[in-house]
Amino acid sequence: MEWQSLMEKTTPTMAYKAWRHDPETGPTVYCSRTVFEDATPELVRDFFWDDEFRPKWDPMLAYCKILEECPDTGTMIVHWIKKFPFFCSDREYIIGRKIWEAGKTYYCVTKGVPYPGLPKRDKPRRVEDYFSSWIIKPAESRKGDGQLSACEVTLVHYEDMGIPKDVAKLGVRHGMWCTVKKLHSGMRGYQNARKSSETCVSQCARMANITTKISSDGSMNYLEAASGEEEKIRARSNERQNNDNGIDWKWIVIGGTVALVCGLHTGVIGKTLLLGAGQRIARRR
Repeated sequence: MEWQSLMEKTTPTMAYKAWRHDPETGPTVYCSRTVFEDATPELVRDFFWDDEFRPKWDPMLAYCKILEECPDTGTMIVHWIKKFPFFCSDREYIIGRKIWEAGKTYYCVTKGVPYPGLPKRDKPRRVEDYFSSWIIKPAESRKGDGQLSACEVTLVHYEDMGIPKDVAKLGVRHGMWCTVKKLHSGMRGYQNARKSSETCVSQCARMANITTKISSDGSMNYLEAASGEEEKIRARSNERQNNDNGIDWKWIVIGGTVALVCGLHTGVIGKTLLLGAGQRIARRR
């Protein structure tokens, strides 16, 4: 695939690079690598997951609600509504998400999923083709002291917002650095808030701490340890067989490549998510 360089910016506390790929069909795919100085992967992981804190730095998020959550696996389904410019209607998202952990590296997968309990409406317009996922890991500081005191985030993102492709690309390019600066400011605000003993950890952040452990060397031996978790998932799925909103989640990890298969309990299997593609993209960059 051909990737076009979009941006490379550096500040004293952050470094940012971004690329864009235009497939023949489907929405534009964006890849970025951000390195935050003096930040831990755990803090950044919680920050990206924390919908309660997000409106403080993301003015587009008008509404968010947890629709389903699994306390055993950390799997969540969330409902978002985002404000768009006056010439567009607001956009609605039903997002399934889950985190895998390999050592100090976190694979955070989010994707648009079907949810019969919330039928589509004319307004806000639902974005169904949505994928936004991160690899979060420790990184060496630019201070040159050899310490892994920074955090590197590789993002792969695409969504079909129902806007002409060229218009969407122009908007993203024009607003990218402003958005990145807001995100960075929000992350630092979150970092300061979490240092306060009076700050209560949100439910979303608590769920971010429930991860599925995988082997850091890409071997398959973790599957045996995960068998108990699979039984819990199956039991919970069976409990919801009479619920029209029930979704049967099956989580797969193959040779270090994270994949998610989401299907309705009717047996119709959805698309497979391969976050390992994001790792390969990052290596090429």
